[in-house]
Amino acid sequence: MRSPSGSITKASAMNHISPDFSASALTEEETRSSTEVASSWNVLVFDDPVNLMEYVTKVLQKVFAYPREQAEDLMLTIHTAGKALVWTGAREPAELYVQQLHGFQLQASLEKAGS
Repeated sequence: MRSPSGSITKASAMNHISPDFSASALTEEETRSSTEVASSWNVLVFDDPVNLMEYVTKVLQKVFAYPREQAEDLMLTIHTAGKALVWTGAREPAELYVQQLHGFQLQASLEKAGS
């Protein structure tokens, strides 16, 4: 219904909303997607034959602000085990960390925690 000014009134606009529309109705996909974003994600760094151990230590200190001892421990795990879990948390910062590590030419990936 239009008001005297020619615009649609709030009451008539509400009548045009589909009766099966509900603000609280989420599809299974939307629920799964929001749960996925809210869950924890792991950042993994992999060993490679190119980067020196000291360089990897410095990068871990720079990207994650880890103290030297913690960065060295992680670097040794990467070197001996072939990979190490270097950080766990929300997906968005995890993606940023992986991008930063790639920028320093380290092999890194993101995986859902608990996988």
